[in-house]
Amino acid sequence: MLIRHDLAGMIGWNLGLTQKILAQDDDSGIFAMRRPVVGVIGNAHRVENRFAAQMVGERNLRAVADVSGALPLMFAGSPEITDVGALLDVVDGIVLTGARANVHPTRFKTEPHERHEPYDEHRDDVALALSEACVARGIPIFGICRGLQEMNVAFGGSLHPEIREIPGRMNHRMPRLENGEIHPDQTVIFADRHDVTLTPGGAFATILGREVIRVNSLHGQGILDPGARVVIEGVAEDGTIEAIRIADAPGLCARRAVHAEYDPQRNPINRALFEAFGDALKAHRRAS
Repeated sequence: MLIRHDLAGMIGWNLGLTQKILAQDDDSGIFAMRRPVVGVIGNAHRVENRFAAQMVGERNLRAVADVSGALPLMFAGSPEITDVGALLDVVDGIVLTGARANVHPTRFKTEPHERHEPYDEHRDDVALALSEACVARGIPIFGICRGLQEMNVAFGGSLHPEIREIPGRMNHRMPRLENGEIHPDQTVIFADRHDVTLTPGGAFATILGREVIRVNSLHGQGILDPGARVVIEGVAEDGTIEAIRIADAPGLCARRAVHAEYDPQRNPINRALFEAFGDALKAHRRAS
């Protein structure tokens, strides 16, 4: 995960002309700033295994609306549909969500393998370009799970296709039943499973007010080599990188490998992260 716009700068979420438009309160005559608008990336999906669609988990949208105080709008994870520059002209921030598909290995000079499928190469195109563009333009960007992997790759880093295969690492994938099926109980799937130690005095430790947090864990890929500007901010007990930021980013650029969108309405750690993202959105809008 990733965060900073000065601490809410750019943290590994304006339609049309609303970025600078103020809404007037008819009763008081006071001008109030409209809610920030956040673009939430979509993922390739097949309806009934036939119809191409773009999909976003509702928990991501609710977290942005309920906790960050912004209006979430899904955009297509496809470069044929989404123009990155045009998108960033009309939003106040970006969320790169988690996803079933992995980042394609050719993005970090590794051969693909069917064991590590599925892939979503169109999302790769959009997400990697967005990661660089948001940092360059000082637009807050919050990456969750796959979003952390994408930010690292965008800045020249590499991933391990299956982190649990590294000696000494734990299985960070979602829990399954003995028959191999994914566990049916979401409270089990998203339960906190391990500790993450945060960098003392770092962006995450400052936002959360502590140096050790307990988190859920639902990812197969993991950071192998950090990118040139990637600053490691959180590490699991087995050495897996779980939180990053981008050095010298002018906005909030943060990434977490864990799923903060699951319960930020109740979980104080996840709530603090989405609130920090909301603060970064407001700061960016005021500066625009």
